Amino acid sequence: MNNHIQLFENQQIRSVWDNEQEEWFFSIIDIVAVLTESADPKQYIKKMRSRDNELNLKWGTICTPVEMIAQDGKKRKIQAATMQGIFRIIQSIPSPKAEPFKMWWCSGW
Repeated sequence: MNNHIQLFENQQIRSVWDNEQEEWFFSIIDIVAVLTESADPKQYIKKMRSRDNELNLKWGTICTPVEMIAQDGKKRKIQAATMQGIFRIIQSIPSPKAEPFKMWWCSGW
């Protein structure tokens, strides 16, 4: 797996290419932080899951622990999702940044 940093509006989104699955995985917490500007994205995710029962039920399918470089510079398992999973999560975030983010994403960042 290769670690990469993508930039959306000058904010970092950690990503990893998985050679076996031939897919990108993106840090869920980074995307939630970018879209919500929440001071505590982990709490935002908990509240989002409690509001969206269907998302909560499928969280284990959407979310995969993937080894990435953490904020402290060490490799850690980070909750991540493929593009399909990220789009499902975005549906649960009422943010004016959601559409620009989707456009950025679809353009290949």
